[in-house]
Amino acid sequence: MMTPVLIVVAIFALYLINSIKILRDYERAVIFRFGRALTPPKGPGIIAVFRPMDQMVRISLRQEVLEVPAQDVITRDNVTLKVNAVVTLYVVDPNAAAIKVANYVYQTSQFAQTTLRSVLGEVELDELLSHRDKLNLKIQTIIDQRTEPFGVKVISVEVKQVDLPEQMLRAMAKQAEAEREKRSKIIHAEGEFNAAQKLVDAAALLATQPMTLQLRYLQTLTEIGVEKNTTIVFPLPMELLSMLNKLTISKPDAEKPAGDDAQS
Repeated sequence: MMTPVLIVVAIFALYLINSIKILRDYERAVIFRFGRALTPPKGPGIIAVFRPMDQMVRISLRQEVLEVPAQDVITRDNVTLKVNAVVTLYVVDPNAAAIKVANYVYQTSQFAQTTLRSVLGEVELDELLSHRDKLNLKIQTIIDQRTEPFGVKVISVEVKQVDLPEQMLRAMAKQAEAEREKRSKIIHAEGEFNAAQKLVDAAALLATQPMTLQLRYLQTLTEIGVEKNTTIVFPLPMELLSMLNKLTISKPDAEKPAGDDAQS
């Protein structure tokens, strides 16, 4: 008589041992008892799952990184490119993640792909390359609103890589080169303008003291003579040059009345 009792006790003990489940600190268990979900979710620690009445679904609360495959995107300025992204998410409501969706990771991946194409298709290429943070935040907000009903929180979306066509890369390189050339010309023109302004100021200053021009002339001769070259310089007095200029100006004035008398 003791043997059947011992067998029953052993079976019951094995059943109890098998019913004990240990959940880690980042895990939660959604228990379905006779098909109905128990609230709140169980865990962490030791819990009891009495089969076949109970069925357990483990849900991880850790952050998960989801890589969005490369998507073909046509921007608003008709540029075709491939863009992929990385989505970071975690579960905030284990019951909703287990009941309202079959696979919350796959569901979020599909939402991310469609949202990535729709959002980047509304912007131009320059905005995509220069305002990526703003676009990441916009995509993250849209995906988070769509995943909130099944208990998933999207905390970040980062556009990982933008693959441009070869023709567009060459065009952008030409544009960058033209922009640099434009800047160099502007800087050169500004330098010429500043130099001209300084020359005007120097000429005005030299005009106030005529002797400074003579000194500058002699200084130039000294600089030429220091170098070892074959240049031969014949210095002329500045007064001689001034007299020649006066004679050249006065000669046409002297001949002008004679011409007028001949005509009369």
